[in-house]
Amino acid sequence: MESIKIEVNGVKKYYPEGTTFEVIAKDFKDSCKNDIAIAVFNGKMRELSKTPDKDGTLEFLDLSSGTGHRAYKRTAILLFMKAATDVIGEDNIDKIKLEFSINTGYYFSHKGKTEITDDIVKAIQAKMEELVKNDAPILKHSKPLEEAMDLFRLQGMDDKLKLCKYRRSSVINVYDLDGYIDYYYGYMLPSCGYIKHFEVLKYKDGFILNLPRKQAPDVLEEFVPLEKVFETMMKATEWGDMLGIDTVGDLNDCICSGDIDDMVLVQEALQERSIGEIAKDIASRKGVKFIMIAGPSSSGKTSFSHRLSIQLRTLGLKPHPIAVDDYFVNRADTPLDENGNYNFECLEAIDVKLFNEDMTKLLAGERVELPTFNFKIGAREYKGNFKQLGPDDVLVIEGIHALNDKMSESLPVESKYKIYISALTTLNIDEHNCIPTTDARLIRRMVRDFRTRGASAKRTIGMWASVRRGEEENIFPFQETADAMFNSAQIYELAALKAIAEPILYGVTPDDPEYFEAKRLLKLLEYFLCMDTTNLPKNSIVREFVGGSCFNV
Repeated sequence: MESIKIEVNGVKKYYPEGTTFEVIAKDFKDSCKNDIAIAVFNGKMRELSKTPDKDGTLEFLDLSSGTGHRAYKRTAILLFMKAATDVIGEDNIDKIKLEFSINTGYYFSHKGKTEITDDIVKAIQAKMEELVKNDAPILKHSKPLEEAMDLFRLQGMDDKLKLCKYRRSSVINVYDLDGYIDYYYGYMLPSCGYIKHFEVLKYKDGFILNLPRKQAPDVLEEFVPLEKVFETMMKATEWGDMLGIDTVGDLNDCICSGDIDDMVLVQEALQERSIGEIAKDIASRKGVKFIMIAGPSSSGKTSFSHRLSIQLRTLGLKPHPIAVDDYFVNRADTPLDENGNYNFECLEAIDVKLFNEDMTKLLAGERVELPTFNFKIGAREYKGNFKQLGPDDVLVIEGIHALNDKMSESLPVESKYKIYISALTTLNIDEHNCIPTTDARLIRRMVRDFRTRGASAKRTIGMWASVRRGEEENIFPFQETADAMFNSAQIYELAALKAIAEPILYGVTPDDPEYFEAKRLLKLLEYFLCMDTTNLPKNSIVREFVGGSCFNV
């Protein structure tokens, strides 16, 4: 039998032809801190179940990498679906749908003849543990598209049939776990033995599949419900059901039928109604003078602030925008991060003392000159921006720390109304493949950075990990303290962003460290048809990213 030469970290070894990457990985398991999940062979990602067909250089990605963690979660979902189907019984299930991720878990809704009980949840957990203990293999089959569609039709997977209708490739990969066959978007682990940490919980009318975080793949945290986030995402799911758009296949059908413009108007009207309801709640609280708005990057905060201000004006209030960024400390006083770079996202980068002094004076009815931060010279300036609050005046304050009470510690609680905004995507690829909200926000950011700053996709992707760390530290811990939540995600937006996002993603080359991430996002966008954005309303939050907004964004 012939052998092939494999080089890992400068070490060369010979293996018999047909040796899988999984077997090779066992010889180098000590080179990674966590379990190895994915092979990178001659610059291309490969599942561990695959075999090298020639000599080459091999690297490994473990479970703490983005790709490895996604493979872990994807495999755990397949494991859960297999166990749930076995325990409940296929004839008793109308639908088990992966709705969205929430905190450390995935929420699955259930429709069928069987009521979800604690005993059923325990039985699903036990079945999953049995498959893990037996290290049940996960087999990958490449099938001709028509054959795969026949298989999905036989299993009643209408969502996957719609997805296949718009697929350009003539083959499709399906995964087989002990007779349970399904389609998953992205790489999988070779067997159930890799899924060492998980927990199934009964939650609301369905299940939570609790999994480790990427930063600590060997630690399973206690699942902490985020009730306000859950309610906000379920509301978006209900809107999708009302519009008849549950998955990407449904959206593509809507585009093809010519009904997309009407659907956009309904979606925009639903969002406007939500903004109006928030405005009415603010107006009903007579002591509110400070409307504090925060959310992660590319949530559409600026457009939302404008639209909220318009709604407040219809209720007789006079809103005035305040940017927390104008209270940055002078550049020389900005704290440094662990790499010696300016840390503009920590609370200490804000002159909290001055902010509280100015806001307290305004609340007392005094006339105050507010600063403007000059980003070119890195210092605050005063340019005659005086404010004095009358009976109907309110300040709309937008900034990363707006929900943190330390930011406004001197202000009475009753004077503040806190709003958390994020693009909480609930549109799924299909019923078992959801779209991470971070992916939708990254694509939004990429499109806006390119359009307004000429920034490349490589640059935006390269800085995204740092942006996400700032969000995890400074925004997400305070989201549940908000008085109101607003979901800025639009069910149609990835179809609208695709025409701009695809060309700039293709600009990332195989030599770039960001290449694999760009390639993954391109694969996501392949599922979507492009839509014409000509008729998008000028005040749409999506306009903040694709251009043409009536607001100064």
